[in-house]
Amino acid sequence: MLTCDQYHMPTTLKEALELWQNAPEGSRLVAGATDILPWAREGRAGDVHLPAMIDLSRVEELNGYRIENCRVRLGANVVYQDFLTDENLREHLPCMPYCSIWFADDQIREQATLAGNVVNASPAADGTPPVIAMNGIIEIARLEQGEVALRSMPVSEFLIGPGKTELQPGEIVTAIAVDSMAGYGGSFQKVGQRRSLVISAVCAVALIKLDEASGAVADIRLALGGIGPVPVRLTDIEEKLKGQNLTPELVAEASIKPAERVASRTRREYRRDVVRGFVQAAIEDALVDCGAPMPGSQEREKVNG
Repeated sequence: MLTCDQYHMPTTLKEALELWQNAPEGSRLVAGATDILPWAREGRAGDVHLPAMIDLSRVEELNGYRIENCRVRLGANVVYQDFLTDENLREHLPCMPYCSIWFADDQIREQATLAGNVVNASPAADGTPPVIAMNGIIEIARLEQGEVALRSMPVSEFLIGPGKTELQPGEIVTAIAVDSMAGYGGSFQKVGQRRSLVISAVCAVALIKLDEASGAVADIRLALGGIGPVPVRLTDIEEKLKGQNLTPELVAEASIKPAERVASRTRREYRRDVVRGFVQAAIEDALVDCGAPMPGSQEREKVNG
C-alpha cells in the first residue's frame, strides 16, 4: 500500500518547483505513477509511506508537443498512448507506435509518460533506446533566485547507471526533444511472449531512411537496451551500413558485433543470442516499414518464379 502525509497537485511549473524544493526528504514526484504504484505493493516494496507526493499531471507547461526545425519537443506529460493515436507523432516518430504497443496495455499507456520512463533510468526501459537513437535531449528546470531556469543535456549523458541520472535535488524534467524521423521506417523489438506487460530483458530499435534513387541506406539509427547499465547507441554499426544496399548477408554480419557488448550481470549468453536476432529483425522490420522489400526477398522471388 502507498500512503503519504501530503498530496500536492500544482498547476504551474513554478509552483511545482517551489513545492519540490521545499519538500521533506523522502518525498516523490509523480506524473502517471505507473512505476511507484506497482513498486509500493506487497511482494515488492511492501507498504510505503511518503512525507509528500507532488503530482505533475496538471502542470500546464509540461503538456503537449511541438514540431519545428526538424525536431519534436515532447512535454514531460506526453503519455505512451499519444504515440499510437496522434497522427503527427506517428509520422515524425515512426518507431514509437511499435514501442508503445509493447510497453503496456491501454490503461497503463494512458497514464505512463515517456519522460517518467527515461527518468526512472531502468537499464531495460522501453522508451530510452528510441530516444537515444533519435538524438534525444532532456530539458530540466530548477529555481534560481525564485525564477524558473532551464538547462538541457543529451539523454545519453543524463543516464549514468541503473536508477541513476544527472538530475540534481530540486530539479524537474520538463521535456524531451528528439529528431523528427519523418520519412524513415521504424521498428522496435522486445523479448516477451505477449504484446504488452512484459518487462524487457533486451529491446532494440531501428530507424532507416533510404536514398530514393539508389535504394541504399541514406541514414540509419540503432540502439539497444537491457544489455548493460545504460542503453547504448550502435554508432559503429550505423556507419558500417550507411551508403550500403542491404543484403541478407550484410544485415546478418552487422547483427553479430552488437552481441559482444552485452555487459549485464545476469543471463549474458541468453542476452547475446537475443541481441543477434533482435538487431537483424529490427533492421528488416524498419526496411519494410519504409516501404522497401525485406533483404533477399527479390532474389527469392526470382528463384521461386
